[in-house]
Amino acid sequence: GPKPEEVIRRGGAGSILWLNDTKKFNALQKIAVEESPSKIPLLFALDVIHGYRTIFPVPLAMAASWDPAAAERAQTIAAKEARAAGLHWTFAPMLDIARDARWGRIVEGAGEDPCLGAAMAAAQVRGFQGAYLGAPDHVVACAKHFAGYGAADGGRDYDPVYLPEGQLRNVYFPPFHAAVKAGVGTFMSAYMDLNDVPATGNRWLLNDILRGEWGFQGFVVSDAFAVGSLVTQGFASDWRDAAFRALNAGLDMDMASNTYLDHLAGLVEDGTLKLEVLDAAVRNILGVKVR
Repeated sequence: GPKPEEVIRRGGAGSILWLNDTKKFNALQKIAVEESPSKIPLLFALDVIHGYRTIFPVPLAMAASWDPAAAERAQTIAAKEARAAGLHWTFAPMLDIARDARWGRIVEGAGEDPCLGAAMAAAQVRGFQGAYLGAPDHVVACAKHFAGYGAADGGRDYDPVYLPEGQLRNVYFPPFHAAVKAGVGTFMSAYMDLNDVPATGNRWLLNDILRGEWGFQGFVVSDAFAVGSLVTQGFASDWRDAAFRALNAGLDMDMASNTYLDHLAGLVEDGTLKLEVLDAAVRNILGVKVR
C-alpha cells in the first residue's frame, strides 16, 4: 500500500495509532499541517495503560489499593510523559467490570465492583486529562470498552455477552457514566455482540445511552478492526454495509479496518448515507482536536 506520508499528504488520514516515535510524530505532523488539503493536525495515540516511561502497577493492582488518588497521580505522570513524547491520546482507562477470572483482560480494569470501578474511572480520567480537555501536559483519555466486554460467555474474549438491562445499568454502566461525568474526551466501542447486536454497531449503546441519556460530547472510536468485524459477526453483509451500520449507530472513528476510508464517500454520493450523519461524526472528532 501507499506510504503513510503519501496518505497524509493527500488528506487521507486524521490520526496515527500505535506509533511511538517522537521524531516521526514531528515529521508526519509537519506534512499534515503544511501539505495536506485541510492543514488539520493529526492525533497521535498509543495504549498508555499503566505508565509511559515511569511504570506503575497494572490497573487491577492499582484498584486493589482502594485509593483513587493514587491512580490519579499515576495517570497524571503517565500523561505528562506521553505528551512530552508527542502523544495526544491514550486508549485508557479500561472500565470493564469483570467477574469471571478466566477472562484474560481482567488485569486492565478495576475488578468486579461498580462502585470502586466508578471511583477509579473518574480518577484516571482526571489524571490523564487534567482539569479540562486540552490542559497542558495532559492527554485525551478513552473510556473502553463500551459495554459489557468483561462479561463474555465463559470468560472467552470476543465471545457473546448476554446481559439484561438492569444488570447493565446497575453493574456494567456505572464506571462509564462516571467517566462521562468526569469529562472523558473519547469512548471506545467493544468488539463483541451485546444481546445479539455488536457493540460497534449498537445504536442503543452509542447513541441512546451515551449521547442521549448521559450527554457525552466527545467522539467514539471502534476497537481495532471492529468495524470490519461486523461482517464476520454476521451483522453486516459486506464492508460497505459495515461502514454504513457503524456510522449510523454513532461510531465516529474506524480504528484501522479502513472501512470508513474506503466506503463513506461512496455511501454519501449514492444517497445511502445522509451527509448530516457524516458531518456529525466529523464534528465530534474535530471538537476534540480543537480542544
